[in-house]
Amino acid sequence: MILATTTSTRDSGLLDVLVPDFERGSECQVKTLAVGSGDALKLGERGDADVLLVHSPAAEEAFMREGHGASRRAVMHNDFVLVGPPSDPARIAGAADAPAALGRIARAREPFASRADDSGTNAKELDIWEKAGIRPRRAWYIETGQGMGETLTIASQKRAYTLSDRGTFLTTKNLDAKVLVEGSAELRNPYHVIVVRQEGTNAGCAMAFSNSITSPPTQRTISQFGVAEYGEPLFFPDASG
Repeated sequence: MILATTTSTRDSGLLDVLVPDFERGSECQVKTLAVGSGDALKLGERGDADVLLVHSPAAEEAFMREGHGASRRAVMHNDFVLVGPPSDPARIAGAADAPAALGRIARAREPFASRADDSGTNAKELDIWEKAGIRPRRAWYIETGQGMGETLTIASQKRAYTLSDRGTFLTTKNLDAKVLVEGSAELRNPYHVIVVRQEGTNAGCAMAFSNSITSPPTQRTISQFGVAEYGEPLFFPDASG
């Protein structure tokens, strides 16, 4: 079975726990493709993946409307955070919300690192720029074309701001960066599991994975993931049973 998912589930280490647990409890073997949510959905459209674990709600809803998915279920959420140099040269700490913070970065012309990779995080970032009424300028806008961990490292090296999911920020080592803006409503980051509806896919294992990741035992595992190492969970369970 092919699971197409986001770099955040890989970089946080969550897949290293969930996939072996699923394989031990089933007759399915999982091949994981960790890409941005946009690329994961494209793999599903082509029938090149059996099941998706993604976090780009508008694109997921379009995927389902177009008939590419057999089912879509809530799994978990975490949140996005705006991170940057501890000195915070654009003074975004204390901004009312994420659009206001991006406005301060643009006015100060401080560097901002974007994943620019059609991921769920990239989609969220572009949505926040739109809400701020700002079109980023190349002079200070760095398009990395990389995953979240790599983009965080580049931002740290260039003393740039970036948008990250909290889990990947906490698990990425050797960063000279801190969380500066968090908690506003637009920074919520929900993940869903989608069973792909395409000829030739492994529907049996895909549905088994969907059932497993939304089951009470796996939801308990998700709720505790990260607590021992970071003092807080990296994800919060959302499945209703």
